[in-house]
Amino acid sequence: MKLKHLAYAFLALPLAYSCSQSGNNQSRNDKAKVVDTITQCYTSAFEGDSALLKLKITDSTKVEGDLVIRYAHKPKNEGIVRGEFKGDTLYVDYSFKVGEGGNEFSNPLAFLKSGSNLKMGVGVIETTLGRSYFVKDKPINFEKGKFDFSLTECK
Repeated sequence: MKLKHLAYAFLALPLAYSCSQSGNNQSRNDKAKVVDTITQCYTSAFEGDSALLKLKITDSTKVEGDLVIRYAHKPKNEGIVRGEFKGDTLYVDYSFKVGEGGNEFSNPLAFLKSGSNLKMGVGVIETTLGRSYFVKDKPINFEKGKFDFSLTECK
């Protein structure tokens, strides 16, 4: 009977060893999947209005961050941006609140990257089923945008 238990224990050792090795491979694969994340901050000012944009860029294309726009004569807009770079253009959805405790809104935004700057564009926005987006056949005009964001040190 003791020999039978010893045989089972002996047979279980390779199985236990192989399971522990696959766990090590998993952790190696997890480490390999770690992606570079870059944090960049931008500021802009235009005729008494100002804006602060803080971005976390993952895989050099996916973006998430915060945007605060302070208007000279209106309540500030504060919220989050999520989106991605497509070529030299950053497309994001901006979910924000107007003023303190206001309603939440969501709008698409587009920024053209030029050197280390981001220029906010102006485009025709359409809303369908509660979702806003840029109209496909209408170009986004980056010359008319009032916010030209300059790269700055994050605080």
